[in-house]
Amino acid sequence: MESFSQNKSMLIVSLTGGIGCGKSVAAKVFQERGCYVHQADKAAHSLMEPHQPAWKKIVSHFGHHILNQDNTVNRARLGSIIFSNPQKREYLNSIIHPLVLQKKKEIINQLEREKKYKIFISEAALTIEAGYSHFFDKVVVTYCDEEVQIQRLMERDHINKTEAQKKITSQMPSQKKLEYADYIIDTSGEIQKTVEQTERIYQRLILDYQLKQKGFSQKI
Repeated sequence: MESFSQNKSMLIVSLTGGIGCGKSVAAKVFQERGCYVHQADKAAHSLMEPHQPAWKKIVSHFGHHILNQDNTVNRARLGSIIFSNPQKREYLNSIIHPLVLQKKKEIINQLEREKKYKIFISEAALTIEAGYSHFFDKVVVTYCDEEVQIQRLMERDHINKTEAQKKITSQMPSQKKLEYADYIIDTSGEIQKTVEQTERIYQRLILDYQLKQKGFSQKI
């Protein structure tokens, strides 16, 4: 699949970062500023609906015990499996990631034809781990202190510290992700600080968009 950066009408941006590192806050700011925001989690969930592309493979591999009574995938049960077993997690990702990427490309092509947006934001936690960062013009990484990340996960998912740490260690370390970043948002502090940083990066992305329209490459 060709790079998203071949696209001429929009700036194609990856918004990524570890679990609990504030991607959704940044995504909301970008959306309020007029960017198109594609949420990989929602796309993945739709692909896992009964009899959708990924559903049969997932059920065949993990078993019917991961299903609710209405045949939808019980995400909590599936999550408990994949966060404890790297091989099963990799198998799930090998099913989901290519399908989400293809869906993303279809949406970008449609938006290209409509010409309504300057910036396309892909909000996805595992862009770098999946090896997809090179598809984008720019990569924005959110991160926070690990203790803050653990506390957020404990509160959000109603889990203990051990379970929160297990989820965090299932992903690439935040410091490693920062090596791929064109722009960084530190979400460790108050939400207003995150908003202010995101606003500044939005202004930078507008400049990047303008440079792209003039034919300047977005890749270093």
